[in-house]
Formats: sequence, structure tokens, C-alpha cells
Amino acid sequence: MRSTMEVLQSFETTVERYVAELNAFDMEQLHQKEDEEEWSIGQMYVHLIQSALSMHLPNIEQCLSSNDSTLNLDGEKTEWGRQIFELEQFPPVPIKVPTTPQNTPKLPESMESLIAGLHMVVERMRSTEADLRLSSVSNKTLHPALGALNAQEWFLLIEMHYRHHFLQLDRLKMNLQRG
Repeated sequence: MRSTMEVLQSFETTVERYVAELNAFDMEQLHQKEDEEEWSIGQMYVHLIQSALSMHLPNIEQCLSSNDSTLNLDGEKTEWGRQIFELEQFPPVPIKVPTTPQNTPKLPESMESLIAGLHMVVERMRSTEADLRLSSVSNKTLHPALGALNAQEWFLLIEMHYRHHFLQLDRLKMNLQRG
């Protein structure tokens, strides 16, 4: 398994690519959707930022807080969770979540808001990384699909999640070119 510093470096490189990719789009393209089921490129960016800031990073903080009564000390990963963490990546297929208002990201307000959001996630990852070395691997919180994850696993999940969405970005870019 990669060290948290290696994961952080990979994450920073991944975010650099996402920022560079943004230069190819205008706001109209970031809002353009193939159909109602598919997200726009902008919504995918919002999803990446919001999932890290409102789910993944708070779960890391919860795992680092050893006196939190919501910790799951003897929880296990699901079979799918075990497979993903063994491979250190998601399978190269689209992962569908139910289409609900909570699961559907809003359209981005501006290019600047996306860049600022990505940079905010990087800063939070950097400030969190040092604390991970001291964290207990038995402090876990539940992921809805992957099972019980500790702080280091949540950290790795953010990086894997961002890498996984390159497949969606490539597909959405193809749709733009065809459209």
C-alpha cells in the first residue's frame, strides 16, 4: 500500500490535470448535458469537490477524533470495498448512484469557483496528511457501499475517486465533440 505522502502527491498531480482540463471549456460547455440522466462536466467537478469536502474529509476527521462515539471500531469493509482497496482503484466502469436531488450536483457558478474548490480540497488533503500517521487504524466510519474505513483509507479513497472520474470526464468530452 502506498504511503499517505505518495497518495497526496498522486492526488496533487490528478488535481493539476483537472485544472488544466478546465481550460478547454467555457461555461456553456460545463453546463451542457447529453440527457437528464447524465451529469454535465461542470456537475462532475462539483461532485468531486463536494464529496471530498462534505463526506470524505469529515469522515477522516471523525476517525482522527478518538473520543467520537460514532466510530465503528470492529467494522469491516464490504466485499466490493475489499476489492477496491486491494487494487487501489475502482473498476473502469461507470458507477451509478440513484438519481435523487441529494446525489445530483448543482451546476457550477463559475470556472473560478471550480478551481478554488479543487485547490481547497488539495489544501485540506495537505493539512490532513501529517495527522494520518498518528491515527489509529481501528477508528473507522462507515461508507455506504464500501463498509468501515479508517482515516488512511478515506484519504486513499479521495485520490482513487478523483482518478476514477477521469473515465467520466473523457466520456463527457467525447459527447461534447459529437454534439
